[in-house]
Amino acid sequence: AYFNDAERTATKEAGQIAGLEVLRIINEPTAAALAYGLDKEGADQTILVFDLGGGTFDVSVLEIGDGVFEVKSTHGDTNLGGDDWDQRVIDWLVSQFKSKEGVDLAKDKMAAQRLKEAAEKAKIELSSTQSTQINLPFITATAEGPKHLDEQLTRAKFQELTADLLERCKGPFNQAIKDAGLAKGDLDHVILVGGSTRMPAVVDLVQSISGNEPHKGVNPDEVVAIGAAVQAGVLKGEVKDVLLLDVTPLSLGIETKGGVMTKLIERNTTIPTRRTEVFTTAEDMQPSVEIHVLQGEREMSMYNKTLGKFQLVDLPPAPRGIPQIEVTFDIDANGIVHVSAKDRATTKEQSMTITGQSSLDKNVIDQMVRDAESHAEDDRRRKEEAEARNTADSLVYQTEKILREHGDKVPGPERDAAESALKELKDAVAGDDLDRIRADSETLMAASQAFSQKLYEHTTAESYSDIKAPSDDDVVDAEIVDDEGRDNEGRSA
Repeated sequence: AYFNDAERTATKEAGQIAGLEVLRIINEPTAAALAYGLDKEGADQTILVFDLGGGTFDVSVLEIGDGVFEVKSTHGDTNLGGDDWDQRVIDWLVSQFKSKEGVDLAKDKMAAQRLKEAAEKAKIELSSTQSTQINLPFITATAEGPKHLDEQLTRAKFQELTADLLERCKGPFNQAIKDAGLAKGDLDHVILVGGSTRMPAVVDLVQSISGNEPHKGVNPDEVVAIGAAVQAGVLKGEVKDVLLLDVTPLSLGIETKGGVMTKLIERNTTIPTRRTEVFTTAEDMQPSVEIHVLQGEREMSMYNKTLGKFQLVDLPPAPRGIPQIEVTFDIDANGIVHVSAKDRATTKEQSMTITGQSSLDKNVIDQMVRDAESHAEDDRRRKEEAEARNTADSLVYQTEKILREHGDKVPGPERDAAESALKELKDAVAGDDLDRIRADSETLMAASQAFSQKLYEHTTAESYSDIKAPSDDDVVDAEIVDDEGRDNEGRSA
């Protein structure tokens, strides 16, 4: 949004009413450029700022030269933002529920807020995972009793549902370039602003239509505020020379089940930074986990650089999926990485410190990035296979558990169908046909849901909740295994 003089004056007065000393009003794209220190690069720069927020979308083209920021053009869509992506998920959930249960949740005001929160949460999770489970128990009730919503949404389906929204981003982008009298090849930098730019499809779109890899080092929700703070420091004389903050040269993460590298800190993240994720165990009664710390851009662990390994031992006996292992990466301003793993149940903790992780030769870093780009398709297939096998393995485990504990309560075709689908999936996992694994996983999931529905009919809602494993919305959908619980490739995390 770009303000006229009256609106700028009103903004300044609002700041004064809030108790702030307003030194200057600057526009958002200029603040974003300041946050990245692009005014310190010397030569004249042409910068495109791609700002996709919750409700509005703006594209701006700036020119920076001799310390002067000039907005050459701006274009946008005041009715396009992250809320529209949320609404597509809501509409899909309503449609799915109506087709299965015959109930229109769109007419249920009490369900609306829960659907909105679940849709936004699913959107956020799909920025870092390939699929997410949307589970809303007791979403509504009919004469037959309570109804529960349980759907799996994949990133591919999410992108399919929102493809036209992404397409709408192209018009303002192209118009802003045209209005500035430039060609796409004239852009020196592309900056992402707004939380909605975290979506992988948005990042890919910006890179494809601009031909530039967008800057990601500063939190897109905070980049404008940071730039404004930098400008305030300059005006107060407290900042004599604004330097571009150091960034992580390569992504950092740990190895998880199937040999997959799960990234906790992305490449080009500004340091200092801190990130925590919660993982779980891959085997029943697993006594320990090995934390294998990695650096690199490849999807599979074997192709990345090992920075170190350490063990978290003496875990209390528990079924797989129950322990919660909190893994934290903390990088200080000097680039020193502190990695810790803590069992939430016992509060036992192990950690290690890695120095010099960013001291790799620039040529080595560039080569690692190029390798990741050239092998992206192969890595994607390997990761998809690992994820498909992990999903199948988890589904087999859960189905066997529920059949073992409650199979006698559901006689008839539903139990037979679940047992048959279970056998088919176990046979598929033993083979190499990925399409069969996926198909049989879907079959078992459907059979398991039908089985669970019958179980609902034979038990109260309270007794059914007892058979569901405890869940935690913050737990990452990945598993780490101990040194003795390695997968078929002999890799552990």
